[in-house]
Amino acid sequence: MFMNVNDNELYYEVHGNPEGEVIFFIHGAPGLGDCRSDIKAFSALGDTYKLVFMDMRGSGRSEGRPPFTHEQWTADIEAVRRELVGGPITILGGSYGGFLTLEYAIRYPDSVTRVLLRDTAASSDFDYLSIDRALESGIEGITEENMTRLFGGEVYSDEDLKELFTLIQPLYTVEYDEEAVRQRLDQIYYRHETHNFAFRYNKPAFNLVDQLAGINAPMLVTVGRHDWVTPVICSETIASCVPNAELVIFENSGHSPQLEENERYVELVRRFLHKHRAVQPL
Repeated sequence: MFMNVNDNELYYEVHGNPEGEVIFFIHGAPGLGDCRSDIKAFSALGDTYKLVFMDMRGSGRSEGRPPFTHEQWTADIEAVRRELVGGPITILGGSYGGFLTLEYAIRYPDSVTRVLLRDTAASSDFDYLSIDRALESGIEGITEENMTRLFGGEVYSDEDLKELFTLIQPLYTVEYDEEAVRQRLDQIYYRHETHNFAFRYNKPAFNLVDQLAGINAPMLVTVGRHDWVTPVICSETIASCVPNAELVIFENSGHSPQLEENERYVELVRRFLHKHRAVQPL
């Protein structure tokens, strides 16, 4: 379905229990990601919860009207929350979607009951670790020049974005399925303008560490032990700064434990949500 949100047509889907507590899912990889991966990973929660999945502005099937700033993206989330829910929500974000989830919880504290983060970071302080990991991998085609372009927001076209993203796929998971990855890459909506803005302008200045202590909502922080792009230290930093945070490391996963260890991941989310049941307004 589409909703006009802040003068932009935004694609979203609602799944699960229509009477359940609401969970919003915020995907990562602006210009590469969309809500389909989260639907695949978390649809089992629909037996209890009402699940709202969004393609963020400039990604997936949503319209790409600038700006592609964190302020705009979090305002879009808030507009959808007001339209569909009215009351506060649980929010779950992974990777770059975790950046936005953290920023949303800081900007709109009264709109959030619980925060769940997956393989993300609160600053760009450790970006050099992922670049080093890529360059040291020995994967054919990965060079300092193309990694600098990819992570510096200097991609030339949608086709160039696909080529660069394809190169780094073996880094993402513990067990690499080349055919499954190829099929997924062919289904992505490539939006290089969105990617470039996010990594050229948003990412260099991204740093929420000093504001984390102000997040009062219960928070679940998860990360794969072998995550190369937002390594474990990023999640450890978040969990050490947020007053009511729980950190769980998935030992057999890379950047996507919600897929690589799906059953365990979903069960962990269920336990966390049950432990921190939201107080319903009178």
